Amino acid sequence: MATLVSTDASGWLSEQARKELVETARAIVAPGKGLLAADESTGTMGKRFANIGVENTEENRRRYRQLLFTCDKSMTASISGVILFHETLYQKTDNGTPFVKLLNDMGIVPGIKVDKGVVQLAGTNGETTTQGMDDLGKRCKQYYDDGARFAKWRCVLKIGEHTPSPVAILENANVLARYASTCQQNGLVPIVEPEVLPDGTHDLARCQRVTEKVLAAVYKALSDHHVFLEGTLLKPNMVTPGMDCPKRSSYTPEDIAAATVTALQRHLPVAVPGVTFLSGGQSEEEASRNLNAINQHTGKRPWALTFSYGRALQASTLEAYKGQQSLVKAGQDAFLKRARVNGLAASGKYIVDGTVAAGAASQSLHVDNHMY
Repeated sequence: MATLVSTDASGWLSEQARKELVETARAIVAPGKGLLAADESTGTMGKRFANIGVENTEENRRRYRQLLFTCDKSMTASISGVILFHETLYQKTDNGTPFVKLLNDMGIVPGIKVDKGVVQLAGTNGETTTQGMDDLGKRCKQYYDDGARFAKWRCVLKIGEHTPSPVAILENANVLARYASTCQQNGLVPIVEPEVLPDGTHDLARCQRVTEKVLAAVYKALSDHHVFLEGTLLKPNMVTPGMDCPKRSSYTPEDIAAATVTALQRHLPVAVPGVTFLSGGQSEEEASRNLNAINQHTGKRPWALTFSYGRALQASTLEAYKGQQSLVKAGQDAFLKRARVNGLAASGKYIVDGTVAAGAASQSLHVDNHMY
């Protein structure tokens, strides 16, 4: 008769490694705080800059990220960490201070995007998987040595008549699990991001069913790969109707909150410290109101439920900044307003304020088939 061997997920990590991972994960989802996703690729930044008439150069990207990272220290009341792009991890302020040191000195945890983008999954109806595993261990070690303490890897699934397919769900779940294990081996907290895109005409119930299927597969894979869940975070989509759903406007933030929390209750282990929702093309204000409703939901919520927003923290900032050095302060003020709103929403304490809910904050940020 075969002898059962212990497969305790934490057995392959030292006690000190587990402790550091837990401390980092908990710091990221501290009460009333969330993440700024500033990990846009060079190509994506080009699209953002094109909207405000700014040339997409390394120096302009550095200046813009400097604007974000040199805001008033009040940003630390609502921003716990920043996800960086490779280029940004090694950039400095005008006075020569490395961005990583600047963030650390404010008590903000630096993180790094480690995936290398999506590629077509052969034999499927336009579905994808995510690349970047080949040298991931080496890169994670280097990033840790250079100051990063968590990582992010995004997988993408689409809702269609016959998608996501079982093969796409399984493939992406296993890729996320391998990534998470590799990160933990090298000291980085893995943020696991299985994004169900909002593209399509599907209703709220369909999105909930798909999101649940995806989460079930992801956490089965994480278990199979012995990932230490207490040292991880989840970055999922909120459960929302498709962008072209005929009934989209009839759903309330409370409807979205109920569907989202129910999906998590059914498939997210309580060992996971927290959830950092992506905004998924929602307007700044929509993302804030939905997050607020999620944190006001009366059902069981044993995890921290907060934000990891890119577009939904920066749209107003870019509109105010316009790429002009004379408008840096205006851009910073706009960023701080959205950061404060989302910090309140992460505690279920956001009361709609017309002064921050107008203009760019109310505009949809959806990009069809968003691949960055």
